[in-house]
Amino acid sequence: MQIKIEEGWKSVLKDEFKKPYFEELTRYIKTEYEQHTCFPPGNEIFAAFDHTPFNEVKVVILGQDPYHGPGQANGLCFSVADGIAHPPSLQNIFKELETNIGVQLPDSGNLQRWADQGVLLLNATLTVRAHNAGSHQKKGWEQFTDAVISALSEQREDLVFLLWGGYAKKKGAKIDTTKHLVLTSGHPSPLSANRGYWFGNQHFSKANDYLKKLKKMPIEW
Repeated sequence: MQIKIEEGWKSVLKDEFKKPYFEELTRYIKTEYEQHTCFPPGNEIFAAFDHTPFNEVKVVILGQDPYHGPGQANGLCFSVADGIAHPPSLQNIFKELETNIGVQLPDSGNLQRWADQGVLLLNATLTVRAHNAGSHQKKGWEQFTDAVISALSEQREDLVFLLWGGYAKKKGAKIDTTKHLVLTSGHPSPLSANRGYWFGNQHFSKANDYLKKLKKMPIEW
């Protein structure tokens, strides 16, 4: 797996790429992609970084695993490729968007339009084997994405972190809340959302209000 990643991120993470765990991870993922069907496509593994350069990040949304069905994952958390049906969590994200700020349900679940505005859509694990949820967990990706979050927390200021669900909250525990806005809620999955832990969190308007106060362009969700 050749590391092709946006130059700003490449500079920030260059030491991480040299560490033994990452070299081991690279070998593992290369073998997985050679021997099995894996997602997202190899050229989209680092899509979140390529669409949202380090110095342009405004908002960070943390996911856990890529979707593991054919044609779904495109390297951006919660996002699916054009023409793919919206998974349940994404449906609930769009429902909250509609009630929170009046955005009508979009035809496409491709969130690249968010990423291109400065929303880093980061999964904790960047790859997965087809039809095998969590199959690439605990192979090194989590350490890598922890380093990503730490770099953003330490080297940037005034970012908005949206932490949805227990996993994201744990992963974001080291974010410096004196420098950044951290918003937490339940996960948008039906199990959590239908129990009242997701709907009504108003995270999209709250994120934009924060950006406006800082004289930054709000996100067109």
